[in-house]
Amino acid sequence: MIDVSKVFPGVKALQNITFKLRPGTVHALMGENGAGKSTLMKCLLGLYQMNSGKILKYGEEIIIRDPLEAAKNGIAMIHQELSTVNERSVAENIFLGRQPTKVRIFIDHKKMYQQAEELLKSLNIDINPYEKMGNLTVAKMQLIEIAKAISYNSEIIIMDEPTSALTTKEVEQLFNMIRNLKSKGVSIIYISHKLDEIFEIADEVTVLRDGHFIGTDYVKNMNVSTLITMMVGRKLDEMYPKVECPITDVIMEVKNLSAGDAFQDVSFELRRGEILGLAGLMGAGRTEVLETLFGLRKKTSGQIFIKGEEADIKDPADA
Repeated sequence: MIDVSKVFPGVKALQNITFKLRPGTVHALMGENGAGKSTLMKCLLGLYQMNSGKILKYGEEIIIRDPLEAAKNGIAMIHQELSTVNERSVAENIFLGRQPTKVRIFIDHKKMYQQAEELLKSLNIDINPYEKMGNLTVAKMQLIEIAKAISYNSEIIIMDEPTSALTTKEVEQLFNMIRNLKSKGVSIIYISHKLDEIFEIADEVTVLRDGHFIGTDYVKNMNVSTLITMMVGRKLDEMYPKVECPITDVIMEVKNLSAGDAFQDVSFELRRGEILGLAGLMGAGRTEVLETLFGLRKKTSGQIFIKGEEADIKDPADA
């Protein structure tokens, strides 16, 4: 992508961005929210039309007016929000809308499942093509989405925050798949805010800031500090200087709090002047805990203490 610019009414979203992707590499596209990463990728996919600039593939200019033309040029994207049909099988999801047919109008199910099995085997994905999509974990759904992209003979796959809902073990499974794709000559554009992943899986990094191209370098030449400085324009300790904040008495205490099947036996203390982080994967129960504390969800057992006194929180007004 050479000198790509995109203007929306009153906003210059991209200004003369150059992005070069090498065959069989993982190229991380980095930047803060609003830096222009998504806009640039939407131009590559044909979802947006560039105001200026051009896209070259192996040195020859290609025109991409819509996602169909992007697919014809071997470009696919794995979105953060997966577009799966959970009531259909793995094979049906892979070939959705383009199932092999016989006698012109009838789906050739035997051929479809055979092709799906061969595709999954070639990618070392141990998933039954007859399995219902809704029975799979998020990680396995992502692998099927990757297989679907490969079934289009994609040479370039864009991955947008692919590990946001994965466990550590599932992330490693995804990375093994990415390494497998690299060995087959497939190029990956990897978008993530998790810097440790960039240094583990990426070969090169391009940084955007406020719609401008900041720079491209090999990962081996960078460290976390230099990458953050490129992304935000100044050193992290200048943006967030350490502030001494006294942590004093316990202002809230939660003991063995449960809310049916949503979560069980959650306990923690919150002290005055501190920030308490509540971490976990999607579906772990974080939101449900906060809803219970705020009275939006009824607790089934446990206690909540505010400033040492037990609080009976039944609704937001009580909270």
